[in-house]
Amino acid sequence: MRLNFRVAALCVVLLASQGALAADLPQRWVSAGGALSEWVSALGGESKLVGVDTTSQHPESLRALPSIGYQRQLSAEGVLSLRPQILVGTEEMGPPPVLAQIRAAGVPVELFLAAPSLEALQTNLRHLGQLLGAETKSAELFDDYQQRLSQHAVRVNAARLKQKAPGVLLLVGNAGGKSLIAGKGTAADWLLEQAGGHNLATHSGYKPFSVETLASLNPEVLVFADRALTGEEARAALFKENPILSSTRAAKSGRVMELDPTLLVGGLGPRLPQNLVKLTDGFYPVKTP
Repeated sequence: MRLNFRVAALCVVLLASQGALAADLPQRWVSAGGALSEWVSALGGESKLVGVDTTSQHPESLRALPSIGYQRQLSAEGVLSLRPQILVGTEEMGPPPVLAQIRAAGVPVELFLAAPSLEALQTNLRHLGQLLGAETKSAELFDDYQQRLSQHAVRVNAARLKQKAPGVLLLVGNAGGKSLIAGKGTAADWLLEQAGGHNLATHSGYKPFSVETLASLNPEVLVFADRALTGEEARAALFKENPILSSTRAAKSGRVMELDPTLLVGGLGPRLPQNLVKLTDGFYPVKTP
């Protein structure tokens, strides 16, 4: 009986200490960067979010939260008005003077890696797990993510044995206007490579190109991400503003694919593996006999 009492007492102490640790963690979060906000939600922290930036659109419930504007153009007043206990974002978040103001107001600012790599993702998830008190969950999520990518890589390798990797361009635009071409070192380039495509762009980052240059590259597949429009409306705007694209192999064969632009913001996000499947389906269509 005395032993049982001691065990019960120890359990009470452990529960109390865990409660104290949880109370020490920040409870009012503001997040900037679509992928990062998605991971906060996936780790069970959505109820702590009191504000997000305009790229944080998934899960859909985040759209009901107060907006702090675009992640690169934050205002200290807008963030501080939400009385956050922490602001999280990637290295893309800014501008730096605004972040300095927020820190000066006593709000911790935690910056995460934006690099499109599994190493960066693992570091980010570990850090988020610590801040949310969800270390075990963060490790499980990373292991599952890595496994899904490995399984998809097997499929891509098998497809490449039967078909040549298609030449692809990924265009990021706004209502069909002047497009930016996704080059090396970007999340878009990582996505195209993982899906089995060959990115025809050789520059680094996102850069504007003339429509003549776009046509000369003559991609077999066009992938477009529009920040303002979606669906057929976005596609129509793209070709209306850039009619020379109609002469590309991609347009002539109907291999023009749409991508959610929020997938390209805030590092590797939880929805990327399922979108890789969709891209690969378009890159390596099943040929009927």
